[in-house]
Amino acid sequence: MAAHRSPRRSTATHDSPRRFRATGAFNLPCPKGRILQIDIQTLAPADQYRLLSSTVVPRPIALITSYSQRTGHNAAPFSFFNVMGEAPPVLAIGLEDKRGSGDLKDTTINIKETGEFVVHLVDEGLAAAMNVCAIAFPPEVNEVEQAGLTLVPSAKVRPRRIAQAPVAFECRKIAMLEINPHRHITLGEVLCMHVREGLFDAEMRYIDPNKYHPIGRMFGRLYTQTRQHFEMEVPEYEAWLAGKAEG
Repeated sequence: MAAHRSPRRSTATHDSPRRFRATGAFNLPCPKGRILQIDIQTLAPADQYRLLSSTVVPRPIALITSYSQRTGHNAAPFSFFNVMGEAPPVLAIGLEDKRGSGDLKDTTINIKETGEFVVHLVDEGLAAAMNVCAIAFPPEVNEVEQAGLTLVPSAKVRPRRIAQAPVAFECRKIAMLEINPHRHITLGEVLCMHVREGLFDAEMRYIDPNKYHPIGRMFGRLYTQTRQHFEMEVPEYEAWLAGKAEG
């Protein structure tokens, strides 16, 4: 992965997100030209990956720490990742193998063996260190130290968590599905959550979007900021009908 350039801060203000009305008629643009149909099942795996990863964007980034008695602590980023549900809270990560060799990554091996890991969300301040953790260091070099990150004890799992992360989820493996020898879909139950002071709105029970600035993975070397927000309200059916009639 190429060296990461620190994200430039937006000059826009975000005290009040833009609001879009969801009532009335919509003037959706009609597609011009031909629509390309792709038989994705016939493509090589690398081409399937390019199409999927360049269209399902932006994706949140999971910087995962895991632990092995043989190799100690490991940290690696994964962008095939998202939250899947609650009661219990569940995360899903698509763990891939090492590029070139096809060997399993330490993260996959460690989660298979121990069933424990910590998922950290990556904000603008953590972006450069996350990128360092993606480097294919030799076994004797620790990426956590090279990235300048600090590991602190977790509350309920053996792998330590990254102190600089805005949000960390301590997880226990629910299941690991091998969809092919190079990709393992892993479900993790969140046992404990850590949030940087100042981000959590205790009254509303949510993370303040005006203070929390995660980055998203686009494709290849491209990332995006998440500072520009807008709102859309889902209207009641009667209001929607009225707005449609007026339009």
